[in-house]
Amino acid sequence: MSMTQVAELVGHKDRVWSVSWNPTGTLLASCGADKNIRIWGKSGSSWESLAILTDAHHRTIRNIAWSPDGSFLASASFDSTTCIWDRRGGEFECVATLEGHDNEVKSVGWSASGRFLATCSRDKTVWIWEVEEDNEYDCASVLTSHTQDVKRVRWHPLEDILASASYDDTIRFYKEDGDEWVVFQTLKGHTSTVWAIDFNNVGDMIASCSDDKTVKIWRQYLPGNPEGVPTSGRDPTWKCVCTLSGYHERAIYDISWCPSTDLIVTASGDNSIRVFKETPDSDPHSPTFNLVVVDRDTHDQDVNCVHWNPKSPGLLASGGDDGIVRIWEVKE
Repeated sequence: MSMTQVAELVGHKDRVWSVSWNPTGTLLASCGADKNIRIWGKSGSSWESLAILTDAHHRTIRNIAWSPDGSFLASASFDSTTCIWDRRGGEFECVATLEGHDNEVKSVGWSASGRFLATCSRDKTVWIWEVEEDNEYDCASVLTSHTQDVKRVRWHPLEDILASASYDDTIRFYKEDGDEWVVFQTLKGHTSTVWAIDFNNVGDMIASCSDDKTVKIWRQYLPGNPEGVPTSGRDPTWKCVCTLSGYHERAIYDISWCPSTDLIVTASGDNSIRVFKETPDSDPHSPTFNLVVVDRDTHDQDVNCVHWNPKSPGLLASGGDDGIVRIWEVKE
C-alpha cells in the first residue's frame, strides 16, 4: 500500500488545527491559530483556495465540522464561542454565535439527524444544542461528567448518540433520556489524555487515540449478545477489543476511520501519519490491525489533524504545526 501527496495547500499563517471534508467530498475546510477558516476546492486537476472566512473569532479556531447536508459549517474557538456559517446563499455567512462555555471550545460536531450540535470545552463540560429553524440554537443540556478538559466530541454515524474524549483519560457516551441527556457508559483504558475518537461507518466500533501513544479499538455489544458480555438494561456495553501500541513515538493527536475502505489513519506529534488495516478474517471480537503505511515526514512539525474524504476512497487531508494543509492518496 502506498501514500502519495497530491496537493500542498498554502495559505494559513500559523498552525493548522483541523481539516474537515464536506459530506459530498467536494470541499475541504481548514482552520487554525491564524483565526481564519479556509475553504479549498478542486479546479480542473489542481486544488485552490475558494474562500477565507474571517472576523468571526478573535482567538485560535480549534475545530470545524460540516452539517449532514453540507449547508452549514460550525467553528469552535479558544474565544469560548462556536460560530455557525451558512453557505446556502452561495457564500459563507456567519449567522449565529453560540455562547455559554467558560473557556476554550475544543471541538464541535453535528448529529447525523441534523437535530443536534455538540460542543466541548476546557471548562470540562459538553453542551448539546438543539437546532431550531431560522438559525436558532437552544441549549438542550450541559453535561458535567468529565473531570478535566474535554478534547473531542463525536456523534454516532446513524443514531443521536454522542461520545466525548477528555484529558481525564476517559471516553463517555451520552443519549437522550426523556427531556434529559445522560451518560450511559464511561470507557476507561487509556493512561493519559484521549485526544480524539472516531466511529466506523456503521457505528458498532469506535477508535480512540491518546497521549499514551496507543490506539484502542472498542466494540459495541448489545443486550443479549451471544458473546455473553454483560450489559445494563437496554444500553449496550462498549468493550476494548484491540490495542495498537509500539507504533508511535509521541502523542497521537487525531484519528479518522475511513467510511469506504475501513482504513484507520492517525496523526502524531512525531510529524508522521500512519495507516492501519484490519487483518482479513481476523476475529471480530479480538481483531488484529496491521500498519500498512507510515509517512515519517508528513509535516515539518506536529501533525494535528487528519480526515478521510467521505466519497473518494483513499483520499486523505492532513494539517500540522507547519501551517500547511496536505492532500494524500492512499491506495493498494
